[in-house]
Amino acid sequence: MGDSANSKTISSHGEPSMEGWLCKWTNYLKGYQRRWFVLQNGHLSYFRAENNGGVPTLSIRRRRRFKGNQAEMVHTCRGSISLHGALIHTVDACTFVISNGGTQTFHIKASSEVERQQWVTALELAKAKAIRNMESEEDEEADEASGSPEEWSGVVRELQACLDDLQTCSELISKHGASLQRALGELESTVDPDLAQGKSKLVNERATLFRIASNAMINACNGYLQTATTHGHKWTRLLQHEREQRQRLQEMVETLAQQHSRLEQAANAHAHRPNGPVSASEGEEEDENEFYDALAEGSSTPGDGRFTLDIPKGGLHRRSSSDSSSEPEESQETQQVVVVTGKSESKAASSLELPAVATTRAGQRRTRVPDKPNYPLNLWSIMKNCIGKDLSKIPMPVNFSEPLSMLQRLTEDYEYAEILDVAARCTDPYEQLAHVAAFTVSSYATTSVRTGKPFNPLLGETFECDRTDDLGWRAISEQVSHHPPMVAQHCEGKGWKCWQEFTMTSKFRGKYLQVIPLGMAHVEFPESGNKYSWRKVTTTIHNIIVGKLWVDQHGDMDIVGKGQAAGIKCHLKYIPYSYFTRETQRRVKGAVMDSLKNVKWIINGTWDDKVEIAPVIGSSNTLENPVYQTGAVTVAWKRRMPAPDAEKFYSFTTLAAQLNEYEEGVATTDSRLRPDQRYMENGKWNEANAEKVRLEEKQRATRRQRETEAERAAAEGRPYMPYQPIWFEQVKEDDSDTISHVYKGGYWEAKEKGDWSQCPDIF
Repeated sequence: MGDSANSKTISSHGEPSMEGWLCKWTNYLKGYQRRWFVLQNGHLSYFRAENNGGVPTLSIRRRRRFKGNQAEMVHTCRGSISLHGALIHTVDACTFVISNGGTQTFHIKASSEVERQQWVTALELAKAKAIRNMESEEDEEADEASGSPEEWSGVVRELQACLDDLQTCSELISKHGASLQRALGELESTVDPDLAQGKSKLVNERATLFRIASNAMINACNGYLQTATTHGHKWTRLLQHEREQRQRLQEMVETLAQQHSRLEQAANAHAHRPNGPVSASEGEEEDENEFYDALAEGSSTPGDGRFTLDIPKGGLHRRSSSDSSSEPEESQETQQVVVVTGKSESKAASSLELPAVATTRAGQRRTRVPDKPNYPLNLWSIMKNCIGKDLSKIPMPVNFSEPLSMLQRLTEDYEYAEILDVAARCTDPYEQLAHVAAFTVSSYATTSVRTGKPFNPLLGETFECDRTDDLGWRAISEQVSHHPPMVAQHCEGKGWKCWQEFTMTSKFRGKYLQVIPLGMAHVEFPESGNKYSWRKVTTTIHNIIVGKLWVDQHGDMDIVGKGQAAGIKCHLKYIPYSYFTRETQRRVKGAVMDSLKNVKWIINGTWDDKVEIAPVIGSSNTLENPVYQTGAVTVAWKRRMPAPDAEKFYSFTTLAAQLNEYEEGVATTDSRLRPDQRYMENGKWNEANAEKVRLEEKQRATRRQRETEAERAAAEGRPYMPYQPIWFEQVKEDDSDTISHVYKGGYWEAKEKGDWSQCPDIF
């Protein structure tokens, strides 16, 4: 960097380390400012330069002393970003950006392209190391958590024994040192006194220094033992308390799981009990049945990367419920369609049956999916592995899921896309924004009854939804990042286009789980040039451990106008659920305001039913509590209720049931082709769990291979290109410094040609 070269080292643990001068973007007034950057222990930190342009505020001596101690560096640096889960993007020859999903973003400029590439390579290598260390921490934490108070007491006793040995050594050293000094004193009476005195003084001084060093060592050990003893009692009490609390929680959850299983078995037995007396032996056998894992039953062997779909000859057709109940599915003649999904370790092909309920080519689509099977679940066997761990690191079985991926779940945001069709025809930007606000609320319509967890997409997984013929829009989604998990989506409709980058963070609070979205969503109306951006509100899932799951949406949402609509804004408030209020639950209220914060439109409704909008034609003069006079009220959105028996098939709406419907010609990475998801939809949950494990292991192996290639490139000093999405690219927005993934085109053209050669093998 100009007057200071970069310093790059590799620690004894293989951790990349680099430091040097770079320019960091601060604000529009100051622009890029010179900062000293330090890459250490998976973190990139920066320090301010002194006014004289010399060394950074943290002196060289202090940096060396703090090196490797991230806790102390945090107190002295100006900012730090963790590379685990960070996105590293190159803007131009000298500029690159580091972002951790929306909360922190560093815009950095190097002095040359070579220097920029050195930093980017080092950062990519550090990121790979941080991810690997993070995933190995779980095993280390398990080993540390297994330590009992008796073991800690044993450690203190061992330290005491070591100190006794050191004390003995010190006594011996003192004894021999005194003898040596006496012998050296006698040496002074030798024939040559001057020579003897010089030698005795030299050795005497060295012996004295040796004794001083020994005393210092003993004093240091005494201090260490005193500290360990002082805190040892506190550690013992703390560990004992945590142990008792954990044991109490384990007993409580196990009891609840047993009671839940017995109630479920009793309900099933009552529902299927024949019209006749039940023998005593049957009743005793029923009482002895214990709850068990869905994984306990035999599972089939995963396929070899291809599976067959049994489709009735003559095409797919819709069957009524009476037909399906009177005629078994096995009696239909079927033809097989082979779907190639990539290679796997097993050589046996597995057969997946697709319910014959619809055909997209004939314009007929299915209205439901197969009913959710009633598999007993050993809740305790899962919960005992969750205690004290991060839920994001625990592989959940499909028993907690629904047969849709997160890519498909996000596509449900456009179930009420006709609201955007209306907004595209609005000439008033305030009225248009009011309709956009109603559209953002409509995306939460089904969350009140949908408690199943979507499948986590694999890196490179895609999903297309082309409903141009009947609904007037088509969407393409791709999993563009795995650390952090991030989905990019693009949708085109009648006079509008919408895109979003979705990533989130979660917080488990014991009784509930909070999901906090971090990405931004955008909609643009090309004819008028109006553009609007917003971020989704917080979702909370209650009764995670005990009770019936229910979902609530709460928080503030600001929909900000850009482009020709710059300056106007809509503020929406999602009121949290409360047992102590008389107001309507799940209420949403808000207002559309101009650049001077004058209210133009009012939005009112609930996120699970409907939204009404009305223009403001007058208001009171009270600033603290204004009262607005509105014109005619318009129902901007009204929820379409699902089928009465929708609870039997995961509470899916009609659109949700059609998302995973098999279609020809989609990309080989499409979510419809996921074997585990297809197995689950068909009710084969054991096979689904086996396939889910196989796919996750395959993804980990691919990631480890990329990390090895990155390390090899760093060792050889050559640039390494990290994973790049297929259909999306990172682009800096025109009206801000935000860099996000946007659709770069090519998907629909590739589909028309049937060319999926650039798609990775993920299934």
